[in-house]
Amino acid sequence: MRRRGQRNVTHAGAAGSRSDVHVRISDYTAFRGRNRMQIGKAGKATTSISTATPDAITVRNHDLVADLMGHLSFTEYFFLLTTGRRPTEEQTFFLDLLLVSIAEHGLVPTNQVARMTYAADPDFLQGAVAAGLLGCGKVILGTTEIAGAFLQDTQRRIDEGDALDDIICRIRDEGRRLPGFGHPLHKPVDPRAQRILSLAEERDVGRKYVPLARDIEDAVQRLWPRPLPMNVSFAIPAVLLDLDFPSSVLKGIPILARTASLLAHLAEESRTPIGFTLAHHAEMGIAFEPQASED
Repeated sequence: MRRRGQRNVTHAGAAGSRSDVHVRISDYTAFRGRNRMQIGKAGKATTSISTATPDAITVRNHDLVADLMGHLSFTEYFFLLTTGRRPTEEQTFFLDLLLVSIAEHGLVPTNQVARMTYAADPDFLQGAVAAGLLGCGKVILGTTEIAGAFLQDTQRRIDEGDALDDIICRIRDEGRRLPGFGHPLHKPVDPRAQRILSLAEERDVGRKYVPLARDIEDAVQRLWPRPLPMNVSFAIPAVLLDLDFPSSVLKGIPILARTASLLAHLAEESRTPIGFTLAHHAEMGIAFEPQASED
């Protein structure tokens, strides 16, 4: 009986069979290597972030032990990791400020799901953190990136001759949402957003996007049919873009900050568990309504 993979194997003797199999497998491997299609865009197979040897770790061209440990705060290190540059004093100050501003906001859904996951398996800390982070979408935390793209696009359109009022009115008339505006709790203003922009103005770091954020805030107050406060997720990218932080990593700021908060909630959950209480109240708060029969 032939086994799978033996169709082309000749049985000319024990030694001959092994040799024949070896040749055919080598030929097949070479064929697969030549003809295998790569999925996705091919890129240069390199990294510029870090490498390690038995006696040293190099991070962004710096010796981790000699140059970085004991010399950089975690905020400064994060900036270096992300950009490849050591941050200036202002970049460090504002990145620190923004991480603090967005890290914690009470028992929001991200924290609730993390605590309930941890309650189900206290040995699975990383899974509980991951569960919380998976809730960071366009509604919770994720608007920082979208707001940054909106700021950049709005500036480009103004540079091309569009009036800011026309841009805002078009969004209003088309029934679209303004990213980074509105908040279910903070009304008439989000105090975090105002503090961030006030400090940026006081320290004179707002070159382009901070003034634009203020102009958009004013236009929305005048043109929107109801009060719509700027929230923290609009102020964060305005400051970061003015401080030359890469727009591709804007979404990472709230994710990094909320990771610290999730760990705090899970540490508390291990001491004073409320995960199952949250789950119980969720179940009690939802009424069962049988679906009508189609018969």
